[in-house]
Amino acid sequence: MDPRFAAPSAEAPSTEAPSTEAPSTEAPARSAADMRLALDERSTAMMQQINVWRDELIAWFKTLFSAAIYATLIVTFGFQVARVEGQSMAPTLEDQDRLIVNKFVYRVSTPRRGDIVMLYYPLNPDKSFVKRVMAEEGDTVRIVDGRVYINDAPMPDSFVAPEFRSHDDFGPTVVPEGYYFVMGDHRNNSSDSRHWGFVPKKYIIGKVQLRWWPIPTAHVF
Repeated sequence: MDPRFAAPSAEAPSTEAPSTEAPSTEAPARSAADMRLALDERSTAMMQQINVWRDELIAWFKTLFSAAIYATLIVTFGFQVARVEGQSMAPTLEDQDRLIVNKFVYRVSTPRRGDIVMLYYPLNPDKSFVKRVMAEEGDTVRIVDGRVYINDAPMPDSFVAPEFRSHDDFGPTVVPEGYYFVMGDHRNNSSDSRHWGFVPKKYIIGKVQLRWWPIPTAHVF
């Protein structure tokens, strides 16, 4: 047969349906899970850090509170920092010297002759002085031309500079029970028991234990 008159091809057209498979969502789902996991990890780390800060803050407040309690107890019952004002104890103590006062020592003992003490001013207890104990209760005090005698024996006074000696007379008088007679080492520039009388023991704050400032002249008494 003449090829020009050949019948058209009877091959059936392709009926394969187009693919309906949904696009894969596995990768985006995995990324969202990773993000949630990362957020959870960051939240956990932040909470842990907050807990650490909280614990440190609580510990700091506990330490501060304990320090305040200890400081209060020390100042009340143990030691006190004081500052010299004036020249009444020169040359032993100078103006603006810084001192440590032992307040505990006289809870278990009594002041002794020669002790340098911090005391409340008997005429105005709002003020405090630093003086030296010269006589205890029951002692007889007499001053002749500036020289102090206790029970008729001269009181050692090598701590008094020659230019600071006084030439006054006082007594004799007996120190009452529970009282003390005090004087400044600068005898001609000191307001003390010669002027305002005896000091009750309850007015003696403590013993001057240490001069810590100025450092070059630091000294334990």
